[in-house]
Amino acid sequence: MEAHIVEWLNLLVRWIHFIIGVAWIGASFYFNWLENHLNRKPPQDEGIAGNLWAVHGGGFYHLKKFTNGPDKLPEVLHWFKWEAYMTWVSGMTLLAIVYYYNAKAMMIDPSVYDLSPTAAILIGIGSGVVSWFVYDLLCKSPLRKKPLILGIFIFIYISILAYVLTQFLSPRAAYIHVGAAIGTMMAANVFFVIIPAQKEMVKALTENRIPDASYGENGLLRSRHNNYLTLPVLFIMISNHFPSTYGNQYNWLVLIAVALVGVLARHYFNIRHISKAVWMLPTALFGFIMIVLATMPAKQGELATSDKITTAEIMPIIEQRCMSCHSTKPTQAGFARAPAGLAYDIAGSLENNADKVNTQVMQKIMPLGNLTQMTAEEREKVNRWYRTLKP
Repeated sequence: MEAHIVEWLNLLVRWIHFIIGVAWIGASFYFNWLENHLNRKPPQDEGIAGNLWAVHGGGFYHLKKFTNGPDKLPEVLHWFKWEAYMTWVSGMTLLAIVYYYNAKAMMIDPSVYDLSPTAAILIGIGSGVVSWFVYDLLCKSPLRKKPLILGIFIFIYISILAYVLTQFLSPRAAYIHVGAAIGTMMAANVFFVIIPAQKEMVKALTENRIPDASYGENGLLRSRHNNYLTLPVLFIMISNHFPSTYGNQYNWLVLIAVALVGVLARHYFNIRHISKAVWMLPTALFGFIMIVLATMPAKQGELATSDKITTAEIMPIIEQRCMSCHSTKPTQAGFARAPAGLAYDIAGSLENNADKVNTQVMQKIMPLGNLTQMTAEEREKVNRWYRTLKP
């Protein structure tokens, strides 16, 4: 009963997180697109920095951006902040449901580092808190005057964070906590910097004075960071479905390499209106292909007849090490259904999913946290079974 309720709670919060995240990212992408496509050519109306005509949903829209602000504030002024706040809140709630509730299985891998569940949770939460303070200090340092160098330092910090977390947490937990740390930085940017900057502009208008320019500069800087960090975060959100990423021996490096590809792709869309840097997208694609090739498992030779293993011979290992989760009626706490619907007590299921079984077993992703203590010899037998099945 408890596992069933947790599963549906997981679904509900994940759904909410996805919906609100789409709203936040969509607004971010739209306003960046809007800023980059404003018509700034003269003549412009007095006090207008640029305008844009658009057609959508059967109607025409005419948008204008003020140089400083209107002479009088409208009665209704829309703010874009709750999308960011609720994306973070729902994300942290989902993190607690999926990872902290079942920390022993989801966050700990003794082959990486033997932690207690409490220690693993503290490392996860602490990584987000520390990341915000480090990032904020970098943005307040003299580096803020040199955006490119600042961006490099931020990227270096995220790389260090990814490496450190993969030395303590299970691979999946390490990945998702890098994403949570970046998401915390982004949401905190909105709460502590971007919205206060907008409030300062509104306050200045009501007091009939020129706004403090530093607020706007800081808000713009953090907004740009959020824009570039979006694609790496989205990659991390979906990476848990692809063990070739987090399950790789150099998983932290894979994460950073894919994130760099995402940043390059995002940069192209940010500057394509002012630069014909068409080389960026092919370069990003080439980089992605290089990652695929670099993570490709080594080709194994053909098995001798005496080394081949049948499904019947491998089933005792699967029953003992895997079926506490992967069965029609899981006995492992926290699982109401077989993960990903893979129940190996159903005839043909093991053979039909041989690729997934072999990949996750050989990359030591499964069993989760190696709770059932699968040995190296047993993993080798699973691999030999796979090579027998698919020579």
